[in-house]
Amino acid sequence: MELRAQALAAFTLADPAQKVAAVRAICASAQPQACDTKAVFQAPKGPGRPARPLMIHPRDVPKRSPHTVAGHAALMHSIAHIEFNAINLALDAAWRFADLPEAYYRDWIQVAGEEALHFSMLQDHLQSLGFDYGDFDAHDGLWTMCVATEDDVLARMALVPRTLEARGLDATPLIQAKLRPLPYPHAQEAVLILDRILADEVGHVAIGNHWFHRLCDARGVQAEPYFQEAALLHKAPTLKPPFNIAARRAAGFSEAELAALPT
Repeated sequence: MELRAQALAAFTLADPAQKVAAVRAICASAQPQACDTKAVFQAPKGPGRPARPLMIHPRDVPKRSPHTVAGHAALMHSIAHIEFNAINLALDAAWRFADLPEAYYRDWIQVAGEEALHFSMLQDHLQSLGFDYGDFDAHDGLWTMCVATEDDVLARMALVPRTLEARGLDATPLIQAKLRPLPYPHAQEAVLILDRILADEVGHVAIGNHWFHRLCDARGVQAEPYFQEAALLHKAPTLKPPFNIAARRAAGFSEAELAALPT
């Protein structure tokens, strides 16, 4: 099956294990699959998802202490939910938008593979604690922006990898700082998992930055004014400190963009 068609097929799978296996199979192919950059696919109603977790409003997600096993599991579940959404986001970027360079599609398939690995690591961690993905309620904030930008790949690159996923670069060290002092083996295991996720996510944001600027150049638009307009149009969340400046710099944000971050 052609590469983007495989991405769409994986996107529609609801069972997390099946979705992860499908993405791994795409990424593990010994020969590069044919990629039809011109294909236009009929969009499904949404990504394949399991019946659980139950989606609730972000303000209704309960706060829990990481000092308890259940609280720690809830925290890691929230990250697993982000990574599950991130698999679908990367697959969506690969199948939805036509007429882009072939390297664009292969980049997002690579991202999907790494997001699948992250989800699997977190799922294994949850199961070691007696929990599973779906055992806690979650919210759908990340996917909302995917829907808002489904008609414009430039807006997608601006507001998903460069905005929402870049927030993960800022948040992960803060979570790790809460976990490191805890005298529990599962807390230290989680820190190591987050180390891997953070390292990979720098690369994912860098891919988003690369294609954002390349598409801006192709359309003849100025990157920074466009970004501000897209953020207002699609009601992107306001960025708040603290920021992981080193990770953002490594992910390709310019010194001017870093200097413009709110303090």
